Amino acid sequence: MLEKRRARSLIEVNESMIFIFQRRLTLTATVLSLIFFTPLIILSSPIWVPAGTVLFIAIAGFLSMSGFGVAVLAGMSWMYKYFRGWHPPGSDRVDYARTRIADTASHVKDYAREYGGYLHSKVKDAAPGA
Repeated sequence: MLEKRRARSLIEVNESMIFIFQRRLTLTATVLSLIFFTPLIILSSPIWVPAGTVLFIAIAGFLSMSGFGVAVLAGMSWMYKYFRGWHPPGSDRVDYARTRIADTASHVKDYAREYGGYLHSKVKDAAPGA
């Protein structure tokens, strides 16, 4: 039991030392690469900044157009299924909205027929010469 603990702690110490070595190696490599490449980056920045800007705009445009294309394709596919009568997901909500709009339009039309003459006579009362 005691030897298992010692072996375990020895392994943990060994792993810790390896981790510390890797951290120091990474830090050293980062500092050295910054020291070496900073003058190169500064001297070539008039080339990299416009090139990076153009590349960023080109990639952003391509990705956004691809996304819009996928969205349009998905919408067209949904509409095709809907008009063919295959009832895609969400078609019940579209049908409900269509009936609500038709009912509201019918009620507005009936209301306008019923009260249209009343409002017209009120406008003549407000402006007798009109």
